[in-house]
Amino acid sequence: MIAVKNIYDWILRESFVKKYSAQDQRLLAIWAADCAEHVLPFFENACPTNDRPRKAIEACRKWIRTGVFKMSEIRGASLAAHAAAREVKENSIAFFAARAAGQAAATAHVSQHAFGAAYYALKTVAVADPANAEGRIAEEHNWQLLHIPERLCEEILDRIIIQKHDNRIVIKIQKSKDF
Repeated sequence: MIAVKNIYDWILRESFVKKYSAQDQRLLAIWAADCAEHVLPFFENACPTNDRPRKAIEACRKWIRTGVFKMSEIRGASLAAHAAAREVKENSIAFFAARAAGQAAATAHVSQHAFGAAYYALKTVAVADPANAEGRIAEEHNWQLLHIPERLCEEILDRIIIQKHDNRIVIKIQKSKDF
């Protein structure tokens, strides 16, 4: 029988998830928190007494500032923001904004969650103004690109895909074996 520690080591060694440096993970977390905070007013306007998405962003920023990682805090903050999203699922604007915050917090654990924060921020602005969704998405995406460090910009362009199909805009995260 293989010891649990050995299985864990094997999973890490054989993982196809792209590994980012500690510095890049922090930069992605800053960016993810910025993306989530940029659309947070959409949630807070709908749910002014619910601070779980804001607390998720704060947990992410605390990790960025201190470097202290407590899985229970990060996971709890992220899951609380996602729970807040589920509670307002009929309000897609608030739903997507809360999801962005949950993904931002989770970036402290797995760097790829940063792309989720940006994705949900884009979804937020799209549903906030459906008549002008294409323009709002372009503005938000440009804002996101201006706030990511240049060396990570290409990664963002490769991962976050915005396409027009007929009369609708499709936003997706391009995943691959290393994502």
